[in-house]
Amino acid sequence: MNERLKHIRKPRCLLLYALAPNGLPAAEANRILNSFIGDPHLPLAIFHDHFIGQPGGMVIFFVETPEEREALLTQTYLDGWRVELQPLIFSHSPSSYDEQAAFTLRAYRGVDWEVLQKEKRPSYGDPSREAETAEEEE
Repeated sequence: MNERLKHIRKPRCLLLYALAPNGLPAAEANRILNSFIGDPHLPLAIFHDHFIGQPGGMVIFFVETPEEREALLTQTYLDGWRVELQPLIFSHSPSSYDEQAAFTLRAYRGVDWEVLQKEKRPSYGDPSREAETAEEEE
């Protein structure tokens, strides 16, 4: 995956961006990604979402130990996928990932994260169906 990650020693969150191989049905890519993030032998996944357009998704993992980092680097769920892994600077724990979201909204847009979390927005389409098809619902 990423040789630079072997030099990361401190606990921190990593962003994983993964595109499924061409021809892999979205439903199968969705199943693989969900199995991947649910594996208790891998680091804690604190966020994930799937892509519209091309099957795949992104995951934020909290990697606390060298053993967790190695497990992520040697996993086989995403063999054949295009995978990018990047360590995050400010998100060095699950709570700091949440705080970074709050800081970004507050500092750059003047928006309160806690207020946004309580908003009831209308649902557009069926997210489960979108994940299964990698297509936006009308």
